[in-house]
Amino acid sequence: MSAERSGGLRARIAAEAARLMVEEGVDQYFTAKRMAAKRILGQVEGRRARHRPADLPSNGEIREALLLFAERAEGSGRTRRLFAMRIVALEAMRALAPFSPRLIGSVSTGHIRRGSDVDLHVFPADEEALERHVRALGWTFDRERVTIQKGGEIREYVHYHVADVAPLELTVYAPRELRTRPRSSTDGKPIVRLGVAALSALCARDHPAAWERYLETGEVEGMEALLEADEDAPLPGPFDGLLDDGGEGGPACAEPGEEDDPDQDYDPLPGFEGAA
Repeated sequence: MSAERSGGLRARIAAEAARLMVEEGVDQYFTAKRMAAKRILGQVEGRRARHRPADLPSNGEIREALLLFAERAEGSGRTRRLFAMRIVALEAMRALAPFSPRLIGSVSTGHIRRGSDVDLHVFPADEEALERHVRALGWTFDRERVTIQKGGEIREYVHYHVADVAPLELTVYAPRELRTRPRSSTDGKPIVRLGVAALSALCARDHPAAWERYLETGEVEGMEALLEADEDAPLPGPFDGLLDDGGEGGPACAEPGEEDDPDQDYDPLPGFEGAA
């Protein structure tokens, strides 16, 4: 059992947690790993066993299993959809240039799955100016104020949920916060924020042929797959919205750009996504 404890069991729990997130709509890493541990250990010698903290995979291990699961399930269509989502992000960031937009989350890391949205941080000196700008662009949006309790401190964030071919979520920060970054609970590192130039370089590196075609013709490879993805999306699950900032009255949320952390204490409000 010691060898299994040291690696094999963690890998099995990570794989089951990834399956739960993809197929059963569980949208928090911590919830998924606990459910997965109960299911896996319930199969040991025909009786339910208790898991130790060391048995549980890290959020990063689950993320890698989630990416592998998505790649096996979706094949090359996922890569095309990722490129299309990155172009949606790029064009949105160009439209929001006065507010120093930065891309975070699954579209930047490549860890997208069905239902992923485009997460952008924006840094307006005047939030009303941002709202006027978004209205002038003709974008359809909902504005939401989210209150989070973290480390004994109450913090408020304003989100703009924009309807697009891939949903956009704009999280509003003060301009001074452009120089600071929240840390991801997945690996403890500062969250990566990509500007227009960095995102363009990423597209050129990860999708060279599709990027050249986009520059030459304006055509976006994978846009059709992105449009079709909504038709194939899984049915809503009981935890829907935790990773994508769901509707009013939803479960607890992580700070924008973070994943679930069992040591964090949050008000029962909607929210998330994104990633390092």
